[in-house]
Amino acid sequence: MDSSALWLAVAVSTLTAAPNPQEIVSKSVEAIQTDWAQTAKYSFLERDVETKRHSPPAAKTFRVLIIDGSPYNVVTAVNDEPPSLTEKEAEQRKLHREIERRRKESEHEREKRIARYARENEREHAMLQEMVDAFEFRTAGEAQIDGYAWWVLDAEPRPGYEPADREGRVLKGMHGRLWIDKATNQWVKVHAEVVKPVSFFGFLARVGPRTEFDLEQAPVADGVWMPKAFRVRVNASALGIFSENSLEDETYRDYQPMPQALALLQSTK
Repeated sequence: MDSSALWLAVAVSTLTAAPNPQEIVSKSVEAIQTDWAQTAKYSFLERDVETKRHSPPAAKTFRVLIIDGSPYNVVTAVNDEPPSLTEKEAEQRKLHREIERRRKESEHEREKRIARYARENEREHAMLQEMVDAFEFRTAGEAQIDGYAWWVLDAEPRPGYEPADREGRVLKGMHGRLWIDKATNQWVKVHAEVVKPVSFFGFLARVGPRTEFDLEQAPVADGVWMPKAFRVRVNASALGIFSENSLEDETYRDYQPMPQALALLQSTK
């Protein structure tokens, strides 16, 4: 084979092996939905920090438990201070009352409670799928960090995209970058920001530039990937007058399979 033929063969092989960014994202959304569907099997600690304009940060940490099909939060710290013995006993009493209340629910009440939780999950999954339709993706490079190989993709609004619902409208004014694990197709990191104003309810409300979203994920028990951190910085206004500049910072850790969480429940009786 002469040199030109060899060069052509290598070039064709490279093009054939090069992944389609849209396919990478589609597979990643499938992987996320598969893993997030297992959320109910895990208990975890969640720390939420909210900072609003003219207000100091407020932090709350709680353990999320799945009790009979939907979550319940047990507060474990406020502003990073553990509860006093009296407060801890009060939390335990509330937990036991909630367990008993759910045990005594009618079938209709139980179905309604679980359906409300399911709708929240469905909105998250629908928004993920909406993202696939709303953006055009291109490969921005690759990364090798801590022994893991990642795809790096950039996302820009797709021309002519029309959102399926009001929540999807913000996607029209955003761009972002995704880091996707090659081995599992999972999102390692996502950064997205609003680059042009997006209006809601006509002129009544607007999300402006400097609104940013960051998501980080990591593998937990059994190789399942779950959120590690989620941050939202909001720059918005209502009626063209009132402004809302806020930062919400959520971190998640200490994922435990529910059998361990059930043991925790038993230890608080």
